[in-house]
Amino acid sequence: MSHFPKDFLWGGAVAAHQLEGGWDQGGKGISIADVMTAGGNGIPRRITNGVIPGENYPNHEGIDFYHHYRDDIKLFGELGMKAFRTSIAWTRIFPNGDDAEPCEEGLAFYDDMFDACHEQGIEPVITLQHFEMPYHLATEYNGFADKRCIDFFERFARVCFERYKGKVKYWMTFNEINNQAAAPIAHHMLQEGAVLNIDKDNAEQLMYQASVNELIASAKAVKACHEIDPDAMIGCMIAFCPLYAATCNPKDQIEKTWADHKRYWYCDVHAKGRVPQYMFRYWERMGFNIDLSEEEIAVLKQGVVDYIGFSYYMSFAVAARDDNPDFNFYEAGIPGVGEAANDIVPNEYLKVSDWGWPIDPLGLRYALNWFYERYDQPLMIVENGFGAYDKVEADGSIDDSYRIDYLREHIRAMIDAVEKDGVDLLGYTMWAPIDIVSASSGEMDKRYGFIFVDKNNAGEGTLARSRKKSFYWYQRLIATNGADLG
Repeated sequence: MSHFPKDFLWGGAVAAHQLEGGWDQGGKGISIADVMTAGGNGIPRRITNGVIPGENYPNHEGIDFYHHYRDDIKLFGELGMKAFRTSIAWTRIFPNGDDAEPCEEGLAFYDDMFDACHEQGIEPVITLQHFEMPYHLATEYNGFADKRCIDFFERFARVCFERYKGKVKYWMTFNEINNQAAAPIAHHMLQEGAVLNIDKDNAEQLMYQASVNELIASAKAVKACHEIDPDAMIGCMIAFCPLYAATCNPKDQIEKTWADHKRYWYCDVHAKGRVPQYMFRYWERMGFNIDLSEEEIAVLKQGVVDYIGFSYYMSFAVAARDDNPDFNFYEAGIPGVGEAANDIVPNEYLKVSDWGWPIDPLGLRYALNWFYERYDQPLMIVENGFGAYDKVEADGSIDDSYRIDYLREHIRAMIDAVEKDGVDLLGYTMWAPIDIVSASSGEMDKRYGFIFVDKNNAGEGTLARSRKKSFYWYQRLIATNGADLG
């Protein structure tokens, strides 16, 4: 027996910069992702001053979806996917971000890609900004630290809504907008807001100002979507990692409460249309001068989202520190740019992946309840997956039973949230249906997909696609609408 309605959106999720490639084709400009080098397991990616010859930029090729998208989407159709979450590369539409006119070749590329999805019965779920802002906006404006980028984003969003009206029903504005509230913020601020120039003495204030400007831009996009295409739904996208109190010590519980405030006030703005009072008080205590006018406060009220999309990979535990009573993410002496503070502690009850990510299926049920109790809005799980090293056997087969085990337990927790807790869930688009470049490390060997792509961290390989064991497992799961968990 199925636990979900017939129109439940089973699918997969990717981001344009991690799979498309074609970084300098079709009129595309340079994005933030195009100046991020390859990293590795425990090796951070570097951000270079422009594209430098001889550096390894894995996003430049991705998996060459730009030239393979029709065949890949046919594979998604064979898998049975009902939804495909991806993003529109801003620099394919406005190469510099502040261009007077959009690029027709870029617009036409997504026209054809969405048509290919519909031919396979797949609903596009589209993010407008997924770590791929124009690099020009970073160098010329310092990204969303400058309020002019609000208007640039709104114009980009309006062009997309008008062009793809009737082709895209589900939209999201900024991917994992709240990640920039985690240290080291310099990396996250560049990804989320293209903030390139960060003064160490006011980094945290700058992070909050850029965040406020992004939230205003998001609200304007939501309002525009409602005006242009009333039949569409537009949501936000939050990176959700449950923060558990490490012990029953009341101080740890207060620490957990404040940690939630710092990471999830963004969703309060998206879903309630207002900045919560606890953030105004924090800014006041810290002496932060955040530019937010009464007119902009009114804009936030007009831009409440229709649903909440979120990613879920792991949970954390937090413990109180007497020298850090307000869960400041940044160590004293290097505010905003240093290492994460020690409030986050290991959870002895959980195992971790090869990349040190805690594995916590029950945390997904907690996440679904947390969002639904707080906001009473439809939800969509738009990222959830397991990065691992996959081995290709001599006969070409790939036994990734560990990925099946991970997804099965998370989907069981999702079923309990829907059936037992009454959560209103629109869909589940796991990350990612096909192997792509890792956003965090720039690796190809950190694989998430049901579809193997023959390419390694060094960029070697034929790019040939092949089906893993998990492909057939997810195919059966979708065909039975979640009834056959295998």
